[in-house]
Amino acid sequence: MEKLAIASDHAGFELKENIIIYLHDKGVKLEDFGPENTDRVDYPDYGISIAQAIQEKKVDRGIVICGTGVGMSIVVNRFRGIRGTLCPDLYTAKMCREHNDSNVLIMGGRVIGKGLAQEIVDTWLKTPFEGGRHQKRLDKIKDIDRELETKGDQ
Repeated sequence: MEKLAIASDHAGFELKENIIIYLHDKGVKLEDFGPENTDRVDYPDYGISIAQAIQEKKVDRGIVICGTGVGMSIVVNRFRGIRGTLCPDLYTAKMCREHNDSNVLIMGGRVIGKGLAQEIVDTWLKTPFEGGRHQKRLDKIKDIDRELETKGDQ
C-alpha cells in the first residue's frame, strides 16, 4: 500500500485538517508532518520535511498546503526527484499525474474551497501515470538531476 504524507503552514492548516479527516473517513492512511495548530510557522520547514521524506523513501507521495500554494511549490521543487504540482482544478490534478507522475500535490488553502480540494485530492490519488512518451520526458529531467549531482549541486 502506498505511503502518503501531508503538511501545511499556518495558512493551510484548516484545509490540511479537513483533508486528513476526509481521507481518514475514506480509509486512506497518511502521516501528518504538521503543524499542529494555526500558530505562525515558516512554510519551507514543512515543504522540506515532505520532500526529504519522499527522497528517503519514507513515503511515496505527499500533499502540501500553504496560503496560495506558490511558496510550497518553490520549496518542494528544489529537491531532486520531486515533481510537485500546484493544482487549483481537477484538470491539472489529472494531467499532472498522467503526464508528469507528480509525487507532491500542492494546494492553496486561501484560494480553493474544501469541496474542490477534496475532489482534487481524489483525482490526484486515483489517476495513474501513463508512462510511454511521458516517461521519455521525465528521463530528461532525471538527466538534468544527474548532471547537477556530478557538478556537486544539491
